[in-house]
Amino acid sequence: MGSHPTPKSFILNFMSTSSFFSDLQAREIIHQSTDPGLAEALERSLKAHKGKGMTLYCGFDPTSDSLHVGSLFPLMTLRRFQMAGHTPIAVVGGATGRIGDPSGKSQERQLLDDETLQHNLKGMQKVIERFLDFKGTNAARVMDNYDWFKGYGFIDFLRDIGKHFTVNMMIAKESVRARLEDRAHGISFTEFSYQLLQAFDFYHLHHKFQCTLQIGGSDQWGNITAGTELIRRTQAVEGRDETHVYGLTQPLVTKADGTKFGKTESGTIWLDAAKTSPYEFYQFFIQTPDTDVIRYLKFFSFRPVSEILALEAQMQAEPEKRAAQIALAHEITTLVHGEKELALVEQATKAFFGGEDLAQIPPKLLEDMLKGAPQISKSRADAVAGVSILDLMVEGGLFASRGVAKKDLAGGGVYLNNARLTDAGKLVGEADLLHGQFALIRKGKKNYLLVRFG
Repeated sequence: MGSHPTPKSFILNFMSTSSFFSDLQAREIIHQSTDPGLAEALERSLKAHKGKGMTLYCGFDPTSDSLHVGSLFPLMTLRRFQMAGHTPIAVVGGATGRIGDPSGKSQERQLLDDETLQHNLKGMQKVIERFLDFKGTNAARVMDNYDWFKGYGFIDFLRDIGKHFTVNMMIAKESVRARLEDRAHGISFTEFSYQLLQAFDFYHLHHKFQCTLQIGGSDQWGNITAGTELIRRTQAVEGRDETHVYGLTQPLVTKADGTKFGKTESGTIWLDAAKTSPYEFYQFFIQTPDTDVIRYLKFFSFRPVSEILALEAQMQAEPEKRAAQIALAHEITTLVHGEKELALVEQATKAFFGGEDLAQIPPKLLEDMLKGAPQISKSRADAVAGVSILDLMVEGGLFASRGVAKKDLAGGGVYLNNARLTDAGKLVGEADLLHGQFALIRKGKKNYLLVRFG
């Protein structure tokens, strides 16, 4: 994996936090805020805390051993806040992950066993650490909320925290109300209580680390406001001076057609190269439709908004150049996978689609590029003897018969390893193999067949 740029290499030279907040608004990153005074509070905090700014947090549930591109938005937003001088905390849900957040879910989550949960937490932490800076005045933290829940007894929690919540208030939350109205699935007491646990996260971080802002997706609004309300009520009961706390939500990232962002026909796009290769990751963003790409640049890019708007104008004038998509894929792939992986992916893409020598593409990357294409296997003896190109194309499903294949080949529509074929009697053998094991046959521009010898 290539090197990852630190946040310091993307420092945003905002003149003030208010201009930082205006930048968030211009990027349409803010969906809701609990208080219109948040922009001024952010600016005051930088002056009051000697460069540490406001401490904020965002939670991530350990439903897998990696985060996916759906989690990229809150991670990038934490990074933006840190680059503007504020102090981020990423909370991984070692406790809340044992229950599951009902927000946005139509039915109960499957509970994870401890071994799976611990495995997922470690994988998530590795991903999060790529996005934040853990040194300096406003160093980030990654924290597991199980650390402050594991010693808290059920009776004590109900007495200390539960008394501040009415059932009426909890039922009013959208995530709960939607499930209550679904008679087929309903909601268990376990998931019903989730908002108390997330509220306590905010309460604990506020007491321990002076955290005064929680961010999350728009589906987290009910959980976030439960936290701000708990802090307000406990301040009154405990007789402490009131400290204002804030909540901020981001819009949920969807495609223009309303479908879920980060899902493809082949599955979820992950931020871990072991689960989604850098090539697949790059291709996911390079294939972003024109209707979505400018919004994604605002969400995920650190380019100034003025540059993004210039890319939008260029896209409208010259859509075939896909300048906005290239900019998006280039920047995000660099951030997630590093400059070396990006260079390799871009070089391989140029060779693959530009008709150049495919031997320069490493075997693993070549397989990643052809993951969705039909594949057939042949023996080493077949490589030595040679196999008819017509037989391979029929066996691999490129053509229905040798006759049809021969006609297309004669017309110049068949390629072997990016070189056009015209000889219907061609035998594919050892001299034709890429890396001594692959032969790539292409029909037209987009129909590929990978033949593996070995």
